[in-house]
Amino acid sequence: MPKIVECVPNFSEGRDLNKIEKIVDNFRAKEGVKLLDYSTDQDHNRMVVTVVGEPEALKKAVIAAIGTATELIDLNTHQGQHPRMGATDVVPFIPIKDVTMEEAVQMAKDVAKEVADRYGIPMFLYEKAASAPYRENLAVIRKGEYEGLKEKMTQAEWHADFGPAQPHPTAGGTVIGARMPLVAYNINLNTNRMDVADAIAKKIRHIGGGLRFCKAMGVELTDRGIVQVSMNLTDYTKTAIYRAHELTRIEAQRYGVTIAGSEIVGLVPMQALVDTAEYYLGIENFSTKQILETHLME
Repeated sequence: MPKIVECVPNFSEGRDLNKIEKIVDNFRAKEGVKLLDYSTDQDHNRMVVTVVGEPEALKKAVIAAIGTATELIDLNTHQGQHPRMGATDVVPFIPIKDVTMEEAVQMAKDVAKEVADRYGIPMFLYEKAASAPYRENLAVIRKGEYEGLKEKMTQAEWHADFGPAQPHPTAGGTVIGARMPLVAYNINLNTNRMDVADAIAKKIRHIGGGLRFCKAMGVELTDRGIVQVSMNLTDYTKTAIYRAHELTRIEAQRYGVTIAGSEIVGLVPMQALVDTAEYYLGIENFSTKQILETHLME
C-alpha cells in the first residue's frame, strides 16, 4: 500500500473563479494525487484546498499550484478579512498513512527549497518543521502581513529559511511546514460589532489565556452584516469543537450576543464530529464502530 500524505494549501484568492479553477487544476487528474475538497470565501478572499497523495506526486502538484498562484495573484491589490503574507499563504503537510512526522517535515523542506529556487519566493518553516521555537506559530510568522513583510525580513531573526532576502514583489512570502490535522471552525455571531468578535477571540485563544490548542480572530462578514469568530483547532483531540463552541457562547453572553450559526471550512476528521455529538447528546460508551459508514470502508 502506498504512503499517503495530506496537504491543505491556503491561497489568497476567494473571488475570481477563473483564477481559482486554474490553481485547483494543478491537483486534478494527476497520478498519485487526489483532490478531496476546495472551499472559498469572498469576505476572507481566500481558498483552502485539501488534497492527499503519495509523497513525490503530491510535492510536484503543490509546487505547480504555487507557481500558478504566483502568476495569477498580486498581493499589492489583494484585499480580504483574513491575514495573509503570500499569494500561497500557508502550506501544511499532514502525515496520514505509513508516513512519519519526520517524513512530512522533510517534504515541507524539499518543497520550500524548490519553490524558493524556481519562483524566488522566501519560504518560512513552521510548526513541526520550524527552524527555531519562536517560528512554530503561524500567527507570529504572519504578523505584519504582506504589507509589513519587507521591513520584517530586514531583521536577522526573520530571514527566510529558503529563498531571497526580500519578499517576492507580488507573491510575498509563504509559510510551509508539517503538523497534526486541524479543524477550521468558525462561529457567526448575531451582531455587527467587530470589537465584540475581537474581544471573544482574544479570550478563547491560547495566547490570550484560553483553550490550549485554539487560534482565533474576529472577522467581519460584510455581505451578511454580522461578525465571526474564526478558529483553527490545532489538536482536536485535546481542544474539542464543543469546548470551543461553548466557551465562545459563554464569552458572548457578557455582551448580550448569541450565536447565529457555525461552519467547518474544508474537511474534518470524523472523530472530531463524533466527540461533539457524544457530548451534546450525552451518549454513553459510544464507539466509532457503531457508525455504519466505518464498516463500509473496511
